[in-house]
Amino acid sequence: MHKLNYLILVLLLAPVFSLAQNPKVTFSGVLKDAKTKSTIPYAKVVLKKPADSSLVLSSMTDDEGRFVLRELQSGHYLLEISYIGYKTHQQKVSTGTLNAFLDLGHIELAEDARLLKEVNIVSGPVEGVSGKMDKKTFNLSGNISQAGGSVLQALQNLPGLTVQDGKVQLRGSDKVALLIDGKQNAITGFGSQTALDNIPASAIERIEIINNPSAKFDANGNSGIINIIYKKDKQEGFNGKIGLFTGLGALWTRKENLPDLSPQYRATPKINPSLSLNYRKNKLNTFMQADWLYTQTLNRNEFAERLYDDGSQIRQQVKRNRTTGIGTLKTGADWTMDERNTFSISALLSSEKIKDLGEIPYFNADLSQRSRLWTFLEDEMKYTATGSLVYQHKFKQPGHQLNASFNYTFHREDEKYFFDNYTPGLKGEDHFKLLSDEQVLDWNIDYVKPLKQGRLESGIKFRRRTIPTNMQFFPGVNSSIDPSAGGWADYAESIPALYGNYVFENDRFEVEAGLRLEYVKVDYKVNPQHNTYKSDGYDYARPFPNLRLAYKLDGQQKISLFYNGRVDRPNEVDIRIFPKYDEPEVLKVGNPGLRPQFTHTFELGYKNSFNQGSLYLAAYHKETRATITRIATIVPGNTLIYNIFQNAGNSRTTGAEFVLDKELNPWFSLQFNGAVYRNMLDAFSIVNQYPVPVPYHAEKQQSTSGNLKLNALFKLKGETRIQVTPVYLAPDIIPQGKIGSRFSVDMGIKKMIQKGKGELVLNATDLLGTLRIKKSISGNGFVLNSTDYLETQVFRIGYSYKF
Repeated sequence: MHKLNYLILVLLLAPVFSLAQNPKVTFSGVLKDAKTKSTIPYAKVVLKKPADSSLVLSSMTDDEGRFVLRELQSGHYLLEISYIGYKTHQQKVSTGTLNAFLDLGHIELAEDARLLKEVNIVSGPVEGVSGKMDKKTFNLSGNISQAGGSVLQALQNLPGLTVQDGKVQLRGSDKVALLIDGKQNAITGFGSQTALDNIPASAIERIEIINNPSAKFDANGNSGIINIIYKKDKQEGFNGKIGLFTGLGALWTRKENLPDLSPQYRATPKINPSLSLNYRKNKLNTFMQADWLYTQTLNRNEFAERLYDDGSQIRQQVKRNRTTGIGTLKTGADWTMDERNTFSISALLSSEKIKDLGEIPYFNADLSQRSRLWTFLEDEMKYTATGSLVYQHKFKQPGHQLNASFNYTFHREDEKYFFDNYTPGLKGEDHFKLLSDEQVLDWNIDYVKPLKQGRLESGIKFRRRTIPTNMQFFPGVNSSIDPSAGGWADYAESIPALYGNYVFENDRFEVEAGLRLEYVKVDYKVNPQHNTYKSDGYDYARPFPNLRLAYKLDGQQKISLFYNGRVDRPNEVDIRIFPKYDEPEVLKVGNPGLRPQFTHTFELGYKNSFNQGSLYLAAYHKETRATITRIATIVPGNTLIYNIFQNAGNSRTTGAEFVLDKELNPWFSLQFNGAVYRNMLDAFSIVNQYPVPVPYHAEKQQSTSGNLKLNALFKLKGETRIQVTPVYLAPDIIPQGKIGSRFSVDMGIKKMIQKGKGELVLNATDLLGTLRIKKSISGNGFVLNSTDYLETQVFRIGYSYKF
């Protein structure tokens, strides 16, 4: 009887206990475009009380368009989702006490034609720092001051990036992994930077800078990743865009030639037509982006003096007039077989023609006597073909998916150099030919599984890369080239990899932890008759962890802590055994004994999103072992300088950066960013093997540097926008020396015409003509001081039309 009474009492009080426990509820969902069905990242998600519209909780969709609202009381709410260019979505949501997790499924936003027009007008170059603070995204359509130029020119105005010797540096280091549409490609190099200055910016939709990559990315690139994303429209029906930019550079001579040289390039033309087409119907989406970039450029105009310990002095000039023509074509199709399966095929084709006409005179200190005149003609062709197959399967659970891909790349480098070598009383005619065919096969499988409070990512990858190279030297009379350093060399690389990544999130904390396991085997077989180098190679198996811990101070502020382990493997060009005769008395040579450098990076980040803007702060520290750098030495009794890659001492970089994005009023907004960092390189000793062993010792080197950049956008009447971009780079250290400060101002004007379908742009790079490169290098018995007055000032005008 007592048990029966107890049971009745429990049944009567059960609802009371359930109410008293008042379980918290979590809402989740995925935001998509109503037409294209693609996910929408970084949209604003707000939960309100329906009675008075007061705020309950706010959030943003993540990179995959997913949002999560946690720790909610049971009851009735109003869900409001907004994103620029789309109509605001509202819906009522309710919850009881039986379910702690409610999946709202796919929520679709419809485009707002009026707002989309406004986006095209007012968008600036900075899209913002992601919610995880692991990357920054920049829309090139808003970069008015660099429109019509190359990707390299556009990159130099972005936060944290600088450009030096034709390479982009991220936080002061050129060890950057460059991706195209999320994949490494021969156009930008597998571990190197080969053609950024020859990719038209008109072909690119946006740039992603990833300072702290997760384990799903390749481990190479200690500074991080730059992902270049080609344009790819997904609107319904047939649409496209056609454009033409043209311009002139080198309108006046910045510094006159040394005596008896042919003229520098002047009034150099720039032509960049582009065409983008897209057709989407039912389950099929096809796309094409075609660009051609033709430029003449005063590519190098460097005046230098070499001072030797014996008192001798050499004054020289390196003048290189360059003509470049490059065509690129990106095309493909996406086929949505059903709501769960998608198949994509794409191809990226590129043809690049480079012709250099150069002269290098060598004088004594007062220019009264010329010891040598070296003239050259470089004729180079590069062909690249990349094909990709991608299959995606979406499981019933939103966000649960499997991706499989295959990528093939072929890249040919066909290079011919012809030299005339004039010395008093003699003339030599030399030439060489280089042929290199690179083939890369990549297989990838990636799996994503959503969890109640996060997700699990895992995958496998295999790469096979081969580069047979043949260099033939043909010396003439009085030749200064080294024919016995030529021959053949075969590079082969195999990399299997496995990764896992776990993400957890609640109302206050975020955790992302991953591990990537890579095995790398490199074989480098060289001509056995080579006078210095023999066959070499290396292998390693190593884990590369990553960790991100974040704490949400409130709905607008977040603090994140990062750790990453990364590697920089020598590229094939870095170990290439052949001397490069761009300049006959300052040669560049590879080193097959070069080994990878390994880096550990720690970073603390803070982000505050406020009304009409945001502030991002970060402090970081990097530790690198066996730092890869070029070391310049001379052979005793000779004035020739040999620049050879070496593993120098351990190095450290400590720095901080900020990005401020603020709309001050309806007609003026700015993006202001800056960085300061301290580079330290420990003392080290090496031996340069080519052409004969030469030991070199360097003392500890350290320097503090930084940069400041401002993108100011003025929104005027008549749908006119003006962008002004000043950039200051502080002095910095380079291998064995220093590089001076640099300052430039870029400016652009854009006006929308033809009811928003047409666009006129006028811009100028280095408007004030202040950008020049000063360097000083000290070696074993010499000092090399140089200033490069290369072409930096270009004026362009362009027109584009959407249809």
